[in-house]
Amino acid sequence: MADDADVIIVGGGLAGLVAAAELAEAGKKIIIVDQEPEQSLGGQAFWSFGGLFLVDSPEQRRMRIRDSHDLALEDWMGTAAFDRPEDFWPRKWAEAYVGFAAGEKRSWLLQRGLKFFPVVGWAERGGGNAIGHGNSVPRFHITWGTGPGVLEPFVQRVREAQKRGLVSFKFRHRVNELTRTGAVVTGVRGDILEPSTVERGHKSSRDISSDFELHAQAVIVASGGIGANHQLVRENWPKRLGTAPKRMITGVPDHVDGRMLAITEAAGGMIINRDRMWHYVEGIRNWAPIWTDHAIRILPGPSSLWLDARGKRLPVPLYPGFDTLGTLSHIMSTGFDYSWFILTKKIIQKEFALSGSEQNLDLTGKSWRQVLGRATSGIPGPVKAFMEKGEDFIVEADLSNLVTRMNALAGGEPLLDVAQVEREIRARDRQLDNPFSKDMQITALRGARAYLGDKLIRTAKPHKMLDPANGPLIAVRLNILTRKTLGGLQTDLDSRMLDADGQPVPGLYAVGEAAGFGGGGVHGYAALEGTFLGGCIFSGRSAGRAAGRSVA
Repeated sequence: MADDADVIIVGGGLAGLVAAAELAEAGKKIIIVDQEPEQSLGGQAFWSFGGLFLVDSPEQRRMRIRDSHDLALEDWMGTAAFDRPEDFWPRKWAEAYVGFAAGEKRSWLLQRGLKFFPVVGWAERGGGNAIGHGNSVPRFHITWGTGPGVLEPFVQRVREAQKRGLVSFKFRHRVNELTRTGAVVTGVRGDILEPSTVERGHKSSRDISSDFELHAQAVIVASGGIGANHQLVRENWPKRLGTAPKRMITGVPDHVDGRMLAITEAAGGMIINRDRMWHYVEGIRNWAPIWTDHAIRILPGPSSLWLDARGKRLPVPLYPGFDTLGTLSHIMSTGFDYSWFILTKKIIQKEFALSGSEQNLDLTGKSWRQVLGRATSGIPGPVKAFMEKGEDFIVEADLSNLVTRMNALAGGEPLLDVAQVEREIRARDRQLDNPFSKDMQITALRGARAYLGDKLIRTAKPHKMLDPANGPLIAVRLNILTRKTLGGLQTDLDSRMLDADGQPVPGLYAVGEAAGFGGGGVHGYAALEGTFLGGCIFSGRSAGRAAGRSVA
């Protein structure tokens, strides 16, 4: 039977598009199949903030940041904490990826048209010892144009290859099976779903109109993770993070359902590190939702006071922006699935950003005028909209009224005692009477302001929360937000799928989140941020090049 293409790619997200662009440059013929309609091309990367992990970049050096490959690798390994026999390939991927991030990654992306915002963000700051979790220095480079800006050069290249007859798209094609010729995976079989006109990101129908079968010399699985499938999230939830939350909100569109993982496993692929996952603890419900239980993540600066459901301050070093999974584990140990920020108007106008391309239209639209306006016009517009319309925000000048409304929002028995909350805030405020402090969060935020980028746009000048001049007070209920799968299909450094014996499955590759962003879990137990899009790019490039060499 004649092949329909040289390579079939399952999934039209960032990793699949990068693989297709590499294959097209090699002159190969590609079919991209995707269960979503054409208007959702690019997948969940479109909705991202566009952060990319780079090491010793010109942007860092201009911000007086001294970074190096060795420091970044030490940070990565301390964060990943690889400790399993199956971490052999994830460790190899980690070493290769840090080398890429410290080497050609930036120049390779610039050649394809990406540009970066000049201020480098400092995510996952750790807060423990030097060889433990966290970024020692800021490494979060925001793409000019956010998620759409990351996608743009790869979409453009694939569309140009489409015009040359090298790429064809099969939208609304849902794969149910990977087919073989002998031992070699040579095709896909599945359902053609009815056409859908829903806007990007909205839930599309699963009504079937017919079926299909396609053949090629190789198949690349680029289908994403499980973040929108709460059943799979709960089934794989690790005991080290406590009991899975009873209530979660969702940080990815409905199509991120994980169904291709089991299908690929049935074809001989090996899934490892199923219990490694990445969920955020600063989730708020979107007042204008696009997908089911649509959540937005707050990207906080370090100043907000973080309280558990009963009003007790979170322990050292669980401050905003320091240790995502450490904070998640602690919150779940409290017996509740939510927590609280308490802050002031001065803090929110300087420190709050919202993750996502649609929440950062100045950066997404590449408007310097609007970006400068963000820095000079008080509370950012998207944040102000959530203050006014979001169900998780409470604004009050009086602390007693604030706590009363916090209890009402949580519902049930009132858990917060105003005297206890006031004691926590007043004790914190007293620590500002001197330029030194025993309060480690005060020390940390003063240290943050030693970094120019934080001082300019991300960290408010330390001030007393109960001083009316700094008000009004603001409380934000923080929910658990599902996001990334850190484990996945095991692959070698060519993104070739490996079976249970560690041998390549002929004709089969996996990339992006489906492969744990490389190897079945390049991040290990935890991530340094800015590494998910980069993992899609690096693994997609690897698969495209390797598959291009392997097919005739």
